[in-house]
Amino acid sequence: MSATRLLRLLITAAFSVCTLPWAQAKPQTTEGTNAGAAQPTAPTAQALPAAEKPTREEMLAMRDGVKLYTAIYLPQGSGPWPVVLTRTPYSAERMGPPSAAMWTHHEYAYVVQDCRGRFKSEGSYHPFMDDHLDGYDTVEWVAKQPWANGKVGMVGASAMGMTANQASLMHPPHLVAMYVIVAPSSAYSQTVFIGGVYRKEMNDGWMKAQNDSAAIADIYTHNVYDHFYDIREESKYWDQISVPVYNQGGWYDIFEQGNINNFVGLQAQGAGLAAGNQKLILGPWGHGQLEEVKYPANAGSGIMGNMTNDLQLRWFNFWLKGEQNGIMKEPPVRYYVMGDVTDPKAPGNEWRAAEAWPPQAKTTSYFLAAGGKLTEQLPGVAESTDSYKYDPKNPVPTIGGANLFSKKGPMDQRAIGKREDVLKFSTDPLKAPVEVTGPVTVELWAESDAPDTDFMAKLVDVYPDGAERLVLDSAVRARFRAGADREVMMKKGEVYKFRISLWSTSLVFNAGHRIAIHVTSSNDPRFDPNPNTGHPLRADGETRVATNTIHHDATHPSRALLPIVDQHNAQGALLGNNR
Repeated sequence: MSATRLLRLLITAAFSVCTLPWAQAKPQTTEGTNAGAAQPTAPTAQALPAAEKPTREEMLAMRDGVKLYTAIYLPQGSGPWPVVLTRTPYSAERMGPPSAAMWTHHEYAYVVQDCRGRFKSEGSYHPFMDDHLDGYDTVEWVAKQPWANGKVGMVGASAMGMTANQASLMHPPHLVAMYVIVAPSSAYSQTVFIGGVYRKEMNDGWMKAQNDSAAIADIYTHNVYDHFYDIREESKYWDQISVPVYNQGGWYDIFEQGNINNFVGLQAQGAGLAAGNQKLILGPWGHGQLEEVKYPANAGSGIMGNMTNDLQLRWFNFWLKGEQNGIMKEPPVRYYVMGDVTDPKAPGNEWRAAEAWPPQAKTTSYFLAAGGKLTEQLPGVAESTDSYKYDPKNPVPTIGGANLFSKKGPMDQRAIGKREDVLKFSTDPLKAPVEVTGPVTVELWAESDAPDTDFMAKLVDVYPDGAERLVLDSAVRARFRAGADREVMMKKGEVYKFRISLWSTSLVFNAGHRIAIHVTSSNDPRFDPNPNTGHPLRADGETRVATNTIHHDATHPSRALLPIVDQHNAQGALLGNNR
């Protein structure tokens, strides 16, 4: 696929995730709320025509003299107005008009800017490495304009959410609040790498679309943690960020854990008004349309829709206009509990609220056992293993999950076919529903005859008809098992413990379903296949076949750690009757 084609796809996705719904939205609905209870009112999005052109355009000089194209859309009247700002690598000229119509209609000045080195802006583009400084300079310039009242909010999804987060790291005095949709909190554990494994599908495609070979070279050079990406490690800055942020994420989104981590970190550690004033909403959404599964109407129309539009307006009306609309009296966390989509009577598929993330749950061990069993019983003392050969030239194909360009969502893993290099462990059919809500971890005791290899784990919901619906998946590179900042090769014959974070979910496994864990060593193109040589990342084309062994006995209790929510207690957290 050409770079031009990829860029078109990204711009189209940016419109669908970030802007177009503003121009197409309908009046407020009761999506995800108690239809019988009084709801906080808010000005709602209307079917407005896109703004034809900016009120004015500026080539705004940054602190180093580089000028960035900035489009300004003003409401009718004399102002001054609060300002909503978006910074984008996807063309301010194309993205501005649909959003501007909405914001100006509700008496906000709307400003959209091309990132450095993109489209009409000067300079060189270094993705998310300059946006902290450029974001600060832009916020402060905007706030001092005669048409602005000094209060600035930033809004954006994906890359635009990332530029907003970057600006907040520098705590510009006039940045009052942000609404950030599907954005990460870490380069080394989310965006560029997961568990030390390069996110090939997302990064190769995205960098190619930006025509940025230098950024790809940086990834190869800095794949071992060396502080190069520290400006993108937001946990290092939580105690300096001082603004309230509404984080919105999706259970199948490429950056899901980033929204969660930023909410948790800022809610507890934030400076100024950040601590205690964060919000989080998590729904059954991906970075684009999900495949094969459709959740009920109460889930909303995707990551953007009426629900999101109204939340953004209420959020900024409170923080930028002082409107007492009740949004800060609502619980800080709102999340969608997914369920069996084939059974309308199944538990789940409903919204809940919580005072913190994660909600109360009991961490429960599900042990891998001989014969492909997954059980709450500790395995016996007799040595028990399963082995397979992993060939980097014949990797397991990616079928669904949290992808950017590839098909995404809870896709049926049976499409992978029968392979000897995929181990499957599952419970017996469940006698009663089991809810998993919170972070999921898999611990593997494993060995290899190669100096380095990868281990992949998937959490799967197995339906009675045999469908294997992917819930979560993740990876770890063996050499980084002790941390992203050190490489420790494996020794043949030694057994090591690997901890794989699968990120978070909220799902009720229905009665008659089975909970399954799939283990393998590849998932291509989602993750870059490990050549098993121990050589530096993509240093050469050499590969070798590895024999990898998973242990599951009392001495080596490989297991999944699942946060199990008691169904009786969970009912008290329901956000009304939203069937």
